[in-house]
Amino acid sequence: MNNIFVYCEIENGNVEDVSLEILSKGRKLANQLNCKLEAVVIGTQLNNIESQLFPYGVDVIHVADDPRLYPYTTLSHAAVVVNVFKEEKPEIALFGATSVGRDLAPRVASALKCGLTADCTSLVIGDHTENKTGTEYKNLLYQIRPAFGGNIIATIINPDTRPQMATVREGVMKKEIVSTTYQGIVKKVDIGAFITDEDFIVKIIERHIEEQKINIKSAPIIVAGGYGVGSKENFKLLYDLADLVGGQVGASRAAVDAGYVDHARQVGQTGVTVRPKLYIACGISGAVQHRAGMDQSVQIISINNDPNAPINLIADYTIIGNVSDVIPKMIRYYKENSK
Repeated sequence: MNNIFVYCEIENGNVEDVSLEILSKGRKLANQLNCKLEAVVIGTQLNNIESQLFPYGVDVIHVADDPRLYPYTTLSHAAVVVNVFKEEKPEIALFGATSVGRDLAPRVASALKCGLTADCTSLVIGDHTENKTGTEYKNLLYQIRPAFGGNIIATIINPDTRPQMATVREGVMKKEIVSTTYQGIVKKVDIGAFITDEDFIVKIIERHIEEQKINIKSAPIIVAGGYGVGSKENFKLLYDLADLVGGQVGASRAAVDAGYVDHARQVGQTGVTVRPKLYIACGISGAVQHRAGMDQSVQIISINNDPNAPINLIADYTIIGNVSDVIPKMIRYYKENSK
């Protein structure tokens, strides 16, 4: 019981970004614990899947390849993961906090009678001493996530049962290749030894996947607006600035709830997590729910008429003033000083 396992989501033969992000973090945790990083891949036509996974430092890939296993269905994938975990006995098991991960991970945790922390934004290895008994636990997984509607950040541990399981939000971990020549081993999972016809009782007859119209997650520059922008019309200034600098427009939940922009642009705990090179926060107070989705940005500029706004505490540069006054000046000076 010592290795770290990551369930990898597959779509059209490709590993989803959230899984690669978790593998990158898993590799670092494995280095700390001096153990192996292992991946569980379930689907069909997975003959060359290792070429996508080995560069992220995966030591062992458990592959369950069968036409009946794609697209994802709860019962069949749960049966495979539970069987692999019972045989391999992982110390830590990580899933993406996606529609698939949120469906699969609780079922696996229930079958294995272990704990599960949902929607983690950070994972850290640390020690813990039980106050009542004085029992010391070494190298536990600190599972860190916003709680109580995002008003606090909670650190959750699972000292007594294994694996320590968590789902991780997309975008909070940085995707990092270890080496393009990294090599591990591939283990084929014989599903015939444990899976039954009942596990395939639900069949996907037809799928319709709507293409993502807005992709702010990968934008190098994000100009984000909050309730302080004032109106849907005022948001046009943010679009003008974003177009000028080659960025995307984001928003806080308050701005989305007010109808200023679509939910697809929402950054924060209930939106997307981003880490652009530059994040310009316009009229955003900076509640912890919003900061959880953007505080890993390389550079942060805050434009706010409140000098005590929480967003200013994490901003690299702060401009005190009204958005409607500052943004036009930024646009004008950028045009005058750019080639």
